[in-house]
Amino acid sequence: MFSNSQRFNVGNINIDSSQHIHHAHHHVQHAQSNRIDGWRMLLENIASNALHDSSARFDPPKCDEDTRVEAIGEIMDWIQDRDAPKRLLCLTGAAGAGKSALQQTIADRCSDSNSLGSAFFFSAGDPTRNTLSYIVPTIACQLGLRHSALRDTIAKAIEQDPLIFKKKIKIQMDTLVVIPFKQVCASGELDRDTFPHVILIDGLDECSGEENQAELLSTIKHCLLDNDLPFRIFIASRPEWAIRSALDSNPEGYYYRLAYHIQLSDKYDATADIRRYLWRRLRDIGSRSRDRRAQSHLWPTEEDIEKLLAAASGHG
Repeated sequence: MFSNSQRFNVGNINIDSSQHIHHAHHHVQHAQSNRIDGWRMLLENIASNALHDSSARFDPPKCDEDTRVEAIGEIMDWIQDRDAPKRLLCLTGAAGAGKSALQQTIADRCSDSNSLGSAFFFSAGDPTRNTLSYIVPTIACQLGLRHSALRDTIAKAIEQDPLIFKKKIKIQMDTLVVIPFKQVCASGELDRDTFPHVILIDGLDECSGEENQAELLSTIKHCLLDNDLPFRIFIASRPEWAIRSALDSNPEGYYYRLAYHIQLSDKYDATADIRRYLWRRLRDIGSRSRDRRAQSHLWPTEEDIEKLLAAASGHG
């Protein structure tokens, strides 16, 4: 009856001329095992050490609650004001000025308030964190973890272009962040007004190669700022060539009109912060001391504090 047929379907069962019977779902399972898994590929191309809560950064520097009050307040106000005209904040300061501590404090606060979209802490001594190779996948991964539809869309983009991780970071940013985000907003699956909107990048100067630093700044402008996206981006760096020239007021300074710029060392007089810090710490010590004079609410005196401040001046 079926002697001349090569292959045909009966219900869900495939029959071929050799009379072997296979259930169709076995074929489906086999096909799936060969399918590219976009999300898994993404996870293989991230720098987990760069996260704000990574175990590799087991004791990251943080601002004492009484220091940098002014700077933290200004930055948090800007982050929370979704209507602020500028979506980029650049913080520059010399080595030891406390940029990473401030960035860590902001990351923790944004994480607690569920407004942290992603964070990336560069580090010159870590091969996964001193290069551009992992930054865009790491940002895309963190954003995808905040919303399942975005996650699925990012995974699909990788499945359609599995070589994406070898391409220029501008192409990566468009493919893995900008286009997927716009798609899920357009489909109504994601509410851009409530999505965690803060992107933090610390230690830009620790990314090796000034031309790489410049490429990242250019990518942020062309992909994230020139598109209608809700992200607030906060970059901290030593005032080295790439960020200085981007923030410059000359025609090449493409961040000049786009960014707020805080210069940590100049703009903020740390004296008031140090005074508050010294007073609180000395009161703590005094309250635990066996010395009656130190226990007294009259210690330390204003004069004591001013003497310490004078001794510390220039080291704030």
